[in-house]
Amino acid sequence: MVKSMSQLADAFWRAAAYCLHPRVIAMSFLPLLLSATLALGLGYFFWADAVTGMRSTLESWQLINSLLGWLDSVGASGLRSALAPLLVLAFALPVIVVLSLLLVALMMTPTLIKLVAERRFPMLEKKQGGTFWKSLAWSLVHSVLALFALLVSLPFWLIPPLALIVPPLIFGWLSYKVFAFDALAEHASAQECRQLMRAHKVPMMTLGLVTGFLGAAPAAIWAFGVMAVALAPLLVLVSIWLYTLVFAFSTLWFIHYALNALQELRMSRGQGVQGGQGGPVIEAEQLSVIQAQEQTP
Repeated sequence: MVKSMSQLADAFWRAAAYCLHPRVIAMSFLPLLLSATLALGLGYFFWADAVTGMRSTLESWQLINSLLGWLDSVGASGLRSALAPLLVLAFALPVIVVLSLLLVALMMTPTLIKLVAERRFPMLEKKQGGTFWKSLAWSLVHSVLALFALLVSLPFWLIPPLALIVPPLIFGWLSYKVFAFDALAEHASAQECRQLMRAHKVPMMTLGLVTGFLGAAPAAIWAFGVMAVALAPLLVLVSIWLYTLVFAFSTLWFIHYALNALQELRMSRGQGVQGGQGGPVIEAEQLSVIQAQEQTP
């Protein structure tokens, strides 16, 4: 366990260093532009209808209607008009988070894996345990499950301590499931992928939970209250940008940790790093050479 935590820390600083790589910075703009265009387009066409529908729903509930009447009586009528837009934004935020994670996984992760493998693990054999379509299906299924869990957990968001814990836990679980699988899909066989995700479940879940809480941090920019409604277009763009950065860092963290774990697994079996399809087998006694290469991110 201590060794795994040390490897997590090592992968952390490597991921942070790779985030400054020009290729990583350039790649981060693609999911940002796509998700921002999609979010602003949906907002342009459906914002008014969504707010109207939310306001009608609130007014149809006697308890909420009584609360709104009380706000009017104490001179806080501005909150009445802002409540529906704020709730629409609250419901849209989890979708924005999941969308950002999916776009990073689909548009950045394959290139990031190639970048890390070329620089740190050039002799690591690719066993293609997961195809692109399998990875896509895996990501979509777990994203739907995460959105369902968020929907079911909405009542707990009204309890202040749980509101700060439940969403990051769900996003952390989703990050663990998606990024861990994607990090191993190209280089590990299906059996190796299952074995590593089982043997390293606790460290990878820890990594996922840290990612979940990092992903919750951008939500703080919505703490403007009523002002958030007026600043919504700008805040949506800033949120998407922050989520893209967080998930790009997180996928790099998973890649460094997972590929290092895969290399150690093969070394422990005496299988070497590369073999089979053209290329010399790197035996265990040459591990020191590979480890020396890893000292530079």
